[in-house]
Order: sequence, then C-alpha cells, then structure tokens
Amino acid sequence: MFHGREQKRPATLRAPAPRTLIVPGIDASPAPHWQHWWAQRDPTALVVEQADWSNPHPDRWEVELGSALLTHPGAFLVGHSLGAALILRVLTRWPQLRASGALLVAVAEPSRSPRTAAFGPLPEVPLPIPVTVAASRDDPWMDFDRARHLAHIWGARLVDLGHAGHVNPASGFGPWPQGPALRDEMLAEAAAERRRSLP
Repeated sequence: MFHGREQKRPATLRAPAPRTLIVPGIDASPAPHWQHWWAQRDPTALVVEQADWSNPHPDRWEVELGSALLTHPGAFLVGHSLGAALILRVLTRWPQLRASGALLVAVAEPSRSPRTAAFGPLPEVPLPIPVTVAASRDDPWMDFDRARHLAHIWGARLVDLGHAGHVNPASGFGPWPQGPALRDEMLAEAAAERRRSLP
C-alpha cells in the first residue's frame, strides 16, 4: 500500500517530475520525522506503507516496495535507515524494476539489532541507478567509514552530513530541506545527461 497526494500534471512540453517514493524504516516515520514532512509538502511524494512497521519482514516489505515501483515505474526512491536497506535489497534482487534514482539517508547496518538482522547483509555490488548516500559521522546504526566504503562499492555519491546522529527527530531532524534539494539535484543532472545524449 502507499498513500500521498495525487499530482495534477499541467499541460506542458516538459517531462513531468517522476513520482517520489518515500521509504521509511522500522516503526515508520511519523511526525515530526523529515520523511513525514516531505510527504506532506511534496505533491509528487507517496509513502510506501507496510502492514507491520514494528516487526519488519524483508520479503513482505520487498513486495510492497516492488508493487509501488511497478505502479510508478521510473520513480525516485528516498529511503531512511532500514528503508534505505530495503531499497538496496530491491535494487539488487529485482533489477527489472525501474527507478530513476535513489537517495539513501543514514543507511542502517541490519546486524546492529535483532529486529533488523534478517535484512542483512547489505549488498556489496554496483547499483544499476544513480544513488546518493547521505551519511552521518556519529550514526549509531552505521560507522561513517563503513558508509563511505559501501558508497564507493555501489558507485554512489557520498554526502557527509557531519555529526547528525541517525538523521531523525531524536537528532534534531524534523523538516529537512536538504533532502528534497539533493533529490532535485540528482534529477537535474539526469535530465542534463539525457539532453547531451540527444542527436
């Protein structure tokens, strides 16, 4: 399941903005989490819902994200914590699904908790789409050096958020304008690349 505001597409020659799929982690991302704020303010955004946020099951969660991507091919993915780990699983296990890019924020190392261990290990292969990893230097769910190492393997851009904890309300993150800005930057770069490839 997924919910959010439906976007009204204006009559224009410009390609419409892709759907943005917000992928929360364990226990979801209720207010005042930045993912909740993003979903409320962005008409392109939908939240990928799970039947049981408190008891994550990788196969069931993958089906929900996969279903959302089948419904919205070419969507841009925004994952936080275990949601970012879920995106990694889907991108590497179901490469036929189409996504235009992904922003992975404070990726969780599944082995850090028995509740999330079934989502591990994280894939260590190049990813098939443009990816930005936004990592904190004092995230209890993943060491910064580990995030940097994985970003290199995935072929992802790494954004150093400094000392930002787990980039959640407990770390002082409610509204987070940098998130949509990073998404917009990636989409602009992809559009510029498409224009350069035109004959």
